[in-house]
Amino acid sequence: MNERVKIMDGAVSPAPANMRKVFVKTYGCQMNVYDSQRMADALGADGYVETASLDDADMVLLNTCHIREKAAEKVYSELGRLRKLRDERQASGSDMLIGVAGCVAQAEGEEIIRRAPVVDFVIGPQTYHRLPQVVSRARRGDKVVETDYAIEDKFDKLPERDVRQLRARGVTAFLTVQEGCDKFCTFCVVPYTRGAEVSRPVTQIVAEARKLAESGVREVTLLGQNVNAWHGESPDGSEWGLGRLLRELAEIDGLDRLRYTTSHPRDMDEDLIAAHRDLGALMPYLHLPVQAGSDRILKAMNRKHTGDEYRRLVDRIRAARPDIALSGDFIVGFPGETDVDFEDTMRLIADIGYAQAFSFKYSPRPGTPGADLKDQVPEQVKNERLYRLQSLLGKQQADFMNGLIGKTISVLLEKPGREPGQIVGRSPWLQPAVCDENVGKIGDIVSVRITRTSANSLIADNRKVDTEA
Repeated sequence: MNERVKIMDGAVSPAPANMRKVFVKTYGCQMNVYDSQRMADALGADGYVETASLDDADMVLLNTCHIREKAAEKVYSELGRLRKLRDERQASGSDMLIGVAGCVAQAEGEEIIRRAPVVDFVIGPQTYHRLPQVVSRARRGDKVVETDYAIEDKFDKLPERDVRQLRARGVTAFLTVQEGCDKFCTFCVVPYTRGAEVSRPVTQIVAEARKLAESGVREVTLLGQNVNAWHGESPDGSEWGLGRLLRELAEIDGLDRLRYTTSHPRDMDEDLIAAHRDLGALMPYLHLPVQAGSDRILKAMNRKHTGDEYRRLVDRIRAARPDIALSGDFIVGFPGETDVDFEDTMRLIADIGYAQAFSFKYSPRPGTPGADLKDQVPEQVKNERLYRLQSLLGKQQADFMNGLIGKTISVLLEKPGREPGQIVGRSPWLQPAVCDENVGKIGDIVSVRITRTSANSLIADNRKVDTEA
């Protein structure tokens, strides 16, 4: 998954004064954002409602990510700040529970409570459906660590999502279809924190997607650590792949846009490629990480594909959907990476052309094979390579966005803009599109003409060209 940080607070309805309130802070990928929403759903059965204010929270829940360097230390720093806040609360005669969830919770387990006694409970990413029971024990004074899991148990016991709750969350939504990873890339901690690849059954996915559509959601992003490895059981007992699932979801009334992330090149089969050709609802945007362009480094990373195999795959995808935009992930400074290896990565980026990408310096993740590799690249060299790589990627992103100037595109209107009279939508290629509020209302899909770009957004003409839906 992408390692961007997203803090999930601010888009929460005011909580009734007589109910317990939970403040959820989410770090990391889209899967964590989805998990935070589902944890809030599970806590709703225990009398909690979300609050956007830390100051009036009866419980604080940190949903953590273990991908980036020093992730655990950042969690402990945050817990230090929460300890001071709780001390102040207790001095005034009130209290609050503090919980740690997510991948750092899975990796650290009881060590979190040992190092930060302020924590009342620790819960792993596959056990959040047990959250009400864990919270009940913590309120009685137990220190609870709940990280043992069977992911099938989680999928079987996900709480029903209330349409009214969903309606408050907007016109786009995440939907988990697959969790875990069997690829064991040598730089990645995900197989150790999320477990083996498991696919959610078709009936569960379709039922949740229908409920999202009933609530007013018009765009759904299917989530998985290796989402295109999804192979779920269908109602007749047969096994479907992701392409077949997307075709089924495209038939749901009101669900006008579909996306999925994150994909692995080895799991991009021909049926999924054909779905990009056949389905207008499947947006022309694909996050397809490659990590490096050097075959030697790709082998050391255990990616099990070459740079040219990735290029040929992209050729087939673009032949099926010529307007598709590619996004990727890149790591510079993997152990043993030479100047020649790095130039191979730069050459691959130049060959492919990315509309968006995420790039990072390699940092050893404890417990992964890469952490034990010799020939670590000096930090100064990593910095220089990252600067060059990001400069190329930034130019490609700007070129892609500037290529949309003068074109008419469809935009899903999502939220009010920062300035009065603006409304912000989402382009087919995931960029924010700033429009005049007169083009439509939130939830509409409208056609607008792009007149210019800003650093990360498209700016539309103040007129609606055409209404698609």
